[in-house]
Amino acid sequence: MNRIDRDVVVVGAGASGLTAATDLVAAGYSVTVLEARERVGGRLKTDDIDGAILEIGGQWVSPDQDALKATLNDLGLETYKRYRDGDSVYIAKDGHLTRFTGEIFPVKPETEREMVRLIEQLDALVAEVDPEQPWAHPRAVELDRVSFARWLEEQTDDQEARDNIGLFIAGAMLTKPAHAFSALQALLMAASAGSFSNLVDADFILDERVVGGLQQVPILLAERLGDEVHLNQPVRTVRWDEQGVVVITEDLEVHAKRAILAVPPTLITRIGFEPPLPRRQQQLHQHLSMGFVIKVHAVYETPFWREDGLSGTAFSPYELVHEAYDNTNHGDTRGTLVGFVSDEAADRVFALSAEERRQQILTSLSHYYGERALNPVVYYESDWGVEDWTRGAYAASFDLGGLARYGADLRAPVGPIRFSSSDLAGHGYQHVDGAIRVGHATAAAVSNELGGRPAGQTVPTLEHA
Repeated sequence: MNRIDRDVVVVGAGASGLTAATDLVAAGYSVTVLEARERVGGRLKTDDIDGAILEIGGQWVSPDQDALKATLNDLGLETYKRYRDGDSVYIAKDGHLTRFTGEIFPVKPETEREMVRLIEQLDALVAEVDPEQPWAHPRAVELDRVSFARWLEEQTDDQEARDNIGLFIAGAMLTKPAHAFSALQALLMAASAGSFSNLVDADFILDERVVGGLQQVPILLAERLGDEVHLNQPVRTVRWDEQGVVVITEDLEVHAKRAILAVPPTLITRIGFEPPLPRRQQQLHQHLSMGFVIKVHAVYETPFWREDGLSGTAFSPYELVHEAYDNTNHGDTRGTLVGFVSDEAADRVFALSAEERRQQILTSLSHYYGERALNPVVYYESDWGVEDWTRGAYAASFDLGGLARYGADLRAPVGPIRFSSSDLAGHGYQHVDGAIRVGHATAAAVSNELGGRPAGQTVPTLEHA
């Protein structure tokens, strides 16, 4: 067992952990990062699949994501706009396809009125919610006790309006059925993006991509940290008291004054703590769970939908693939579509064989784009549910009542231990921007606690270590 003495140990080499580590090193502290995977990036991964460069994990940059944009600028990374010229398509419950432009789906006039009214109603509620502390809303407990599906039922009798409004939060963001999370959790999701209208606007929320892939952010941050980033080092035990921590893997024992656990909160229970975490932490982790989504990549010889005057943007709460976009890489002559299959729909197709699942998904894409969508030259499914160090996507959210009850404790330090990930963010919740924001905030808090002690000073060994 090799011993390392540092000021701070960071567990998790995703965007949040590496941001915190980078800030602390810049402030003069010694930092070691431990990563369970064989790579850095966490839920960011860019990979070559059969000759196609695909964004397996997160990929988009929104105009309001200032923290992410500042990091991209610092790292010298360039962005490019998502292709959006031409018509979008919408498929109604009866299977009828309509081409349209703008943000509101082409539905019956009375349904459109209800959708607009619901969006305005949600925007008004979101304006009252501080994404950094949604539990402080005067009606937080009330809104957290009712599912988003039930809340929508209380607002309108129009089923199609409910299905479409629910889609923006349930299938598209939290990747859980609308009956499985609360109205307050839905408001947090919208507030984290500035408004519900921003979630409705695909040209806003899915504005840009990074040339070469978004995983370059953690890769370049890790390069700056050099040998202090240790891969293939899943943490088994954290021993702690008020003086410091000992973080133990199969190979390493890191002694530090502070630890930052920069992993999804759903994975914290996989670490043994000596002594155990306080009962509040033990309880809140049992009320959080990841969503579930299949991100489908289909690469074609050409972006044929553009020839038909289509942008590639497609929606339907009644299709297996509930949304899809032109995801063609910068400078690529081929065309790539990306589609999403969420929550219970993903459950259903994973009960099928791989070939049956592929056929059903491509058939759904063909409903939007025509028969040419049935024959991609590269096909790949990002399934984060089987990633041992993720186990779902895109982020963790609370069950009914959990956000109001436990939300304020999500980032609360436990002795020398702090927590940092996109799952804990207010602004930028479940996005890379949120991961970076929380990373900066966590590093600032740790630096303030350590009080400017020079890096390299001897770290006391814990009595129980």
